[in-house]
Amino acid sequence: MSDLLARNWWVVLLRGIAAILFGLAALFLPIVTLASLVLVFAAFMLADGVLSIVSAVKAARRHERWGIFILEGVVDLLVGALALLVPAAALFAFVILAGAWGLVSGVLMLVAAFRLKKGHGRLWLVLGGLAGIVWGVLLALFPLPGALVLTWWLGGFALVFGASLIALSVSLWRRRSPPSAGGAPLPA
Repeated sequence: MSDLLARNWWVVLLRGIAAILFGLAALFLPIVTLASLVLVFAAFMLADGVLSIVSAVKAARRHERWGIFILEGVVDLLVGALALLVPAAALFAFVILAGAWGLVSGVLMLVAAFRLKKGHGRLWLVLGGLAGIVWGVLLALFPLPGALVLTWWLGGFALVFGASLIALSVSLWRRRSPPSAGGAPLPA
């Protein structure tokens, strides 16, 4: 895993840059970010519902099982409509899911950190994992106030997460192995 990450250091860098840009948007445009999260979620659910029903129709034409596609499509359409009609409920659900995601991704990052060689930036992966866990715990403990300050927490997490990924990418870049099969050696 360490060598694979080192060869693909630039992917880690891009993830870090994207996280920092998202974090800045969340901090400086909190109302826009909240509204966007709910609207994007609703649009996704509506589109996914329609596409699921289209899949059901195509499956029925081929005499394949289609019932589960219809059920999924109807549920997706209902959830999308509810998110548009009752955005506060969608936002509360998002806070709970975001907290769970923070906890799970943080724990997984910590597990990955202890599988990474020390010289490849383990500390930075641990820092990102701890940030995810702290963020998830804060959302779990304070979901209602969390809905009000979700964007600030999300922005802060994204900045720490992004910075840790950028630092990790630099460490990985330093540890990358030269290309094989006649490629020019990479500068040190």
